[in-house]
Amino acid sequence: MITVSVCMIVKNEEKILRTCLDSLKGLYEELIIVDTGSTDSTKEIAKEYTDKVYDFQWIDDFSAARNFSMSKATCDYIYVADADEEIDEANRRKFKLLKAILDPQIEIVEMRYVNQLSNGSVYNFDAEYRPKLFKRLREYKFVDPIHETLRLLPVVYDSEIDIIHNQGEVHAGRDIRIFEKTIKSGQGLSDRLVAMYVRELLLAGTEDNFIAAKGFFEELSEREGADQDLLRLSYIALAKTAVIEDNTVELMKYSIKDIIVSGSSELCTILGQFYEAKGDLGEASVWYYNAHYETKPEVCLTYNTEIPLKALIGIYEKLGNPEAAAVHAEELKKVSETQ
Repeated sequence: MITVSVCMIVKNEEKILRTCLDSLKGLYEELIIVDTGSTDSTKEIAKEYTDKVYDFQWIDDFSAARNFSMSKATCDYIYVADADEEIDEANRRKFKLLKAILDPQIEIVEMRYVNQLSNGSVYNFDAEYRPKLFKRLREYKFVDPIHETLRLLPVVYDSEIDIIHNQGEVHAGRDIRIFEKTIKSGQGLSDRLVAMYVRELLLAGTEDNFIAAKGFFEELSEREGADQDLLRLSYIALAKTAVIEDNTVELMKYSIKDIIVSGSSELCTILGQFYEAKGDLGEASVWYYNAHYETKPEVCLTYNTEIPLKALIGIYEKLGNPEAAAVHAEELKKVSETQ
């Protein structure tokens, strides 16, 4: 049977920490909790469960805090948990079975995060696989009987374990602040973080957040040799900023650039919002229709589903066409059931 170190980073989690830690009892051999600056009773609660409670000065870098927590681990595998997670009894049994039978060659175990769309989160799907259990020390091996080479890709296993995400608050504002600080420092963003930045801006960004990000996305949109997907993300962010600044020329500029490639749900929804704000409901309905029925989202699923469909329902109700509104309401119901 493998041994497991649970590694957590926490801050001001007194309301939910016990629920998480109680659900983890019996699943680990070692519990490591790193506090990044709590001002409530989080640390005292943590010490009820383990003597391995450490302080880490918060530097707006989750990776640094995670890496520090994992540096304290000594078991075969590391399980990374957050305070707003819970594992119910059925999945606790699955976890215990996994520990008993896991092939040591497996380096990463993915588990399903569920309940993600609660409380207005910035996630696209209610359930998705995430890497949660990691082998602490990786063993490098050669593969292939001839022209042998090192196996570089990890061995990943998708388990049937569900982790309930009890998100009590939306952290998009905090995350956007870290994005802004990172960009200002000159560190830049990975392609993955650019996509997440755009998603969080679209779902939770203020007008000031979009304006603050404008320079970054303008530079990205003009970057020579930039990846096409990154360019499209910049067009989406800049189009939304143009709506905020009521700059029709800029809006058309970035909309056309996006549509030339193929068009995205996000851009179509932004155009729908622009025309709806101008009182042109007919034109707005065209773009909202395209957002859901004719295009696909780049990073933000709700700009393909909930936002344009609710807008279409409202527009057709205003236009005195309840039949058309009912059609889109039924479509929204179908979409909601599949997420």
